[in-house]
Amino acid sequence: MRRLPGLLLYILPVVLLLFPACHKETEEDRVKKVVTKVQQSAEEKKIMAVLENISKSYKDPQGNDYDGIKGLLAFYFFRHQKVSVYMPNIDIVVTGPTAKALFQAILTGRGTGESAGGILPEALGAYNFEVLLAKEDGSWKVTSARWQRAGEGAGQQP
Repeated sequence: MRRLPGLLLYILPVVLLLFPACHKETEEDRVKKVVTKVQQSAEEKKIMAVLENISKSYKDPQGNDYDGIKGLLAFYFFRHQKVSVYMPNIDIVVTGPTAKALFQAILTGRGTGESAGGILPEALGAYNFEVLLAKEDGSWKVTSARWQRAGEGAGQQP
């Protein structure tokens, strides 16, 4: 009987490896990972890491294509020494091979100057995003994005 606890110590890891956790990654989880990868890459100012998640066929209502987004990122990253992106909630809807992510992002940037002792950002804005994604070669890629400063638009009160 004394060998039973020792035997369990050997069997338990094998059982855990054979039967992984019950949570299976959903397509919504995969889409959320893409959005958070873009967020993290932007904060690290890694243009190529952001672009890995953008479709080469990207087009948005603002008139940007893949190269336009590349230029927009380069401009923003060059202009701001430190970039922060805060996204409290991401709502995701997956419909077959396409998906939509809706979220509000608070973007801050601080330049190379020492404004307010280097504590306060020089640029601050809250934006509402609607990001469209599609499956390309088994991976989710951003195909379009619409953004607007929070509070602007059709429903805004004077």
